Amino acid sequence: MKLASSTKIVHYHRLLYASSSRLDCTSTKQEMGFNNHVNLNIKKTKLKSDMNLRFNKHCRSTSSTSVQLRKRWMEYQGIGDWNGLLNPLDDNLRGEILRYGQFVEAAYKGFDFNTSSPSYATCRYPKTALLNECGLEESGYKMTKNLRATSAIELPRWTNLKVPQSSWIGYVAVCQNNAEIARLGRRDVVIAYRGTATCLEWLEILRATLTHFPGSANVPAGHGGPMVETGFLSLYTSKARTGPSLQDMVRDEILRILQTYGEEPLSLTIVGHSLGAALAILTAYDIRKMFGKRAPMVTVISFGGPRVGNSSFRRCLEKRGVKILRIVNTNDLITKVPGFVTDEAENDVEEDKVGYGGWAKFRDWIRKRVDMRRWVYAELGQELRLCSRDSPSYMINPVEIATCHDLRTYLNLVNGFGSS
Repeated sequence: MKLASSTKIVHYHRLLYASSSRLDCTSTKQEMGFNNHVNLNIKKTKLKSDMNLRFNKHCRSTSSTSVQLRKRWMEYQGIGDWNGLLNPLDDNLRGEILRYGQFVEAAYKGFDFNTSSPSYATCRYPKTALLNECGLEESGYKMTKNLRATSAIELPRWTNLKVPQSSWIGYVAVCQNNAEIARLGRRDVVIAYRGTATCLEWLEILRATLTHFPGSANVPAGHGGPMVETGFLSLYTSKARTGPSLQDMVRDEILRILQTYGEEPLSLTIVGHSLGAALAILTAYDIRKMFGKRAPMVTVISFGGPRVGNSSFRRCLEKRGVKILRIVNTNDLITKVPGFVTDEAENDVEEDKVGYGGWAKFRDWIRKRVDMRRWVYAELGQELRLCSRDSPSYMINPVEIATCHDLRTYLNLVNGFGSS
């Protein structure tokens, strides 16, 4: 795969060189260059169409009529941290990632992005129609709950901006089809979150310092308490003036589901992209903390998610058995923010070699002061690392920040990923 990519790069550079050499030629040759440019755009459109066709074909091939997971469902949900399944990527796992990615796509398709619309920031479809309208009519799932996130930020009156304090962020869906339940080996519950869409959400995610998760507020910074990004936590826990917080809505719906289906095999898969990926991790942590042993197996599938919490938060997730699969595009800047990461393994450096009076003391001095500023994050869960350069469209499309972060880019990369 790398050899094929290198060949394409050489060929692409030759095309660029040939195009640049035409700049000093006659107008006839300039017209030829223009025609080549048009042909290149036609090829680009065709390539995108082919990629989407292959992606949709793969999604159909992993439908409820094909791959049976019932005997290994816990393995694909991460009970063994996906050991041996990521590199190379197991085809059954690939199918599950793409299938869950479609639930996130539905969260985007269902959101009303039109700021001039009276229904801006709400769901465009009724609860009974969302999955059908978004192409998931054969998924076997039924939507059971709309979810809204509320910002704690209030804009000054002089801005004259009418921005909704609360907006539709996603939904809960429960598998109701007996054939699909048999294929999966359990009844699956999906919580799907979209990414950032409103002005207040953008302002919230800029609040990038770490803060203590509720219930650990008495633990001083740098002394082992779980801490998460302030803006993400605000969107998860803030209450609307006339309604509950996202946290309350999730807890109430999970309690209802446990009371209804608690006696049968059950899994909870929380999926999200960008901001939604961060909220998915907070949701997983909160559910395991709230319901303890009553909670089903909780798995997070994160597409292009930013950093969420510190190393103590990571240890709490691991202790509670939350399984996280972070799907990361190397070219996606969003996955590299906020804050920065320090490798705790560095603490194990032999002090007799470096001298505790020198480097080790300086390292501890830096760490204490950085911890006080609450900027040190930790990478969570298991990582599936992709790269835009491995996409066949990379030879035609310049790498753009928005494109690298787009959910469709992630799904196409997963669809074509072999091994790193």
